[in-house]
Amino acid sequence: MSTDFLSLAMVTILGLMAGTAIGLFIGYLMKQQRSTWGDMTGREKAINIALVVLCSLICIAGLAWRFLLN
Repeated sequence: MSTDFLSLAMVTILGLMAGTAIGLFIGYLMKQQRSTWGDMTGREKAINIALVVLCSLICIAGLAWRFLLN
């Protein structure tokens, strides 16, 4: 398996962007977001952070499996 740096960077960055968008959208649908970060409770912040991290990891893994592991 020979992968160059640019391919790894593209998969990682695209996965982070897609995962962040999906995680924030799920948080919005779950009504766990407020208009500003300071207005949210600690629980809401933790849920949003967990959603973004989890969705980003899933997106990165999916993209890596699809495009890097031929």
